[in-house]
Amino acid sequence: MADWLAALDRRAELRAKAGLTRTLRPRVAGDAVVDLAGNDYLGLATHPEVTAAAARALSAYGLGATGSRLVRGSTDVHHALEDALADWLGADRALVFSSGYLANLAAVRGLVRPRTLLVSDAHNHASLIDGCRISGAETVVTPHADVAAVAAALAAAPGRPAVVVTESVFSVDGDLAPLAELHAVARRHGALLLVDDAHALGVTGPAGAGGVAAAGLAGEPDVVITATLSKALGGAGGVVAGPAEFVRHLVETGRTFIFDTAPPPAVAAGVLAAVRLARAGDALRAELADRAALAVRRLGAAGLAVSAPDAAVVSVTAPGPEAATAWAADCRDRGVAVGCFRPPSTPDSRSRLRLTISAGVARQDFERALDVIVECAP
Repeated sequence: MADWLAALDRRAELRAKAGLTRTLRPRVAGDAVVDLAGNDYLGLATHPEVTAAAARALSAYGLGATGSRLVRGSTDVHHALEDALADWLGADRALVFSSGYLANLAAVRGLVRPRTLLVSDAHNHASLIDGCRISGAETVVTPHADVAAVAAALAAAPGRPAVVVTESVFSVDGDLAPLAELHAVARRHGALLLVDDAHALGVTGPAGAGGVAAAGLAGEPDVVITATLSKALGGAGGVVAGPAEFVRHLVETGRTFIFDTAPPPAVAAGVLAAVRLARAGDALRAELADRAALAVRRLGAAGLAVSAPDAAVVSVTAPGPEAATAWAADCRDRGVAVGCFRPPSTPDSRSRLRLTISAGVARQDFERALDVIVECAP
């Protein structure tokens, strides 16, 4: 009986030798760390209007939703949030899930029909990759942001239903997918386009409506949008938005919707308040863009290899997984939290520090954090 535990220990040892150990580090409320690792891009997680809305709903509804959406979990707050998200994204309807991961699993599976071909970008998030695997559909993985490769994959499967699957702003390097070109190729071949707007919603596009809106594709009948509510909106949950017929299909068939407990009403209420603030947050988005550009200049001038961000994610290349881990630890010891991305979390063999810019961090703290990153560089 102990053999399987010994095997797990051996695998952990191998991960440790490769510099791939992962550790949970609890944080306390109100810690003084400068946060360049979380995803609270607009600083809304602690905004007083957001927390007040959540507190009112907590008092009114209690801690949890008490059931799945189709049993007792749907509240007027959930429906108001879905209406607000659909309006913001320019979609017919939106459907809220308890996480962005589950939203992606549902969206991919819901778009698959017999003989469907999925064409997935090599840098896609794990939730999209798992959605493709779980769907059982044939999947072709194309080189990152390669429109010609997508066109070739679609041309090689004439007459088959197909879905092009991509992020808008990619989560590791922060670059923006060529959405308009991908949509044109998909439409030419009669394919659908599924876009995970997680790192773009609230950060890019008109009124922060995301990468799909920025590309002029909002409301197109062959485009489906997913996003998380845990990044720029500072809450938790996920959303799928698109044609009303597709959302109805997910309500009636989506396993990660039907069989999952609904998001707590207090979280939905807080996110609804955050949507209103985000839509009016052009000044916050301008500050994010200015800080991202400053990070690239400051870190690049220090000789570090830095990505050119299209939103609020800045990637800094590390020499290897052990160096990335030590670099992040040194920054943390000096009061700066940064993301540490190593294989297999990265889509290639490179390890990185990932900096997520937040307007909720004081400007002087942000600039000091950049100095710390440079000083701790291996």
